[in-house]
Amino acid sequence: MPQNQFQRVVFAFLTVLVTVHAYVFYSLYVVNGSVLMEVTGADSVLSAINRQGGVYMLGHFMPIWAVILIEFAFALTLEVTFGSLTSFKLACKVFDPKETHPMIFESAIICATVGLMCPAMSFIAAWLYYPYYEGFSLITLLANWLKLVCFNFPFAFFTQLFFIQPLIRTVFKAIFVRKTEAVNS
Repeated sequence: MPQNQFQRVVFAFLTVLVTVHAYVFYSLYVVNGSVLMEVTGADSVLSAINRQGGVYMLGHFMPIWAVILIEFAFALTLEVTFGSLTSFKLACKVFDPKETHPMIFESAIICATVGLMCPAMSFIAAWLYYPYYEGFSLITLLANWLKLVCFNFPFAFFTQLFFIQPLIRTVFKAIFVRKTEAVNS
């Protein structure tokens, strides 16, 4: 899809923009929502977050927008520097892009990206959301990382394969195919 470095960065930006919002929603509402409501006595997840003063991150309570910005910065940096190029190379080791149907090859890239990015971002999240008020333990960090991978991997796989990547590819084609057609006319 992306033909040059600028397009790769735009594609990564769009992907991360949608993905980070999806993960913050998933993490706060689906995975931790009932616990947040139970602990605070609130009747909704958003009320629970507001009652506790935000989302616990880096040893402090932060507003949701700050959580999104921090995760966005980590995810975009990781995707641009490591994820997209490495996943393309891994897919090329299994399939020849010239001889493989584009949908199969794109699916291989998505699977490789999820396989790389999910454990990496879960490791970063294990540091960001670590319960520092209890002191630090490497065993606890690793256990939290494994727990996050187990929660995030199925969500990442299915949302990337069936929702996020098809959406981003459609938006990307709409942006860049029109520009290419206008230049060629």
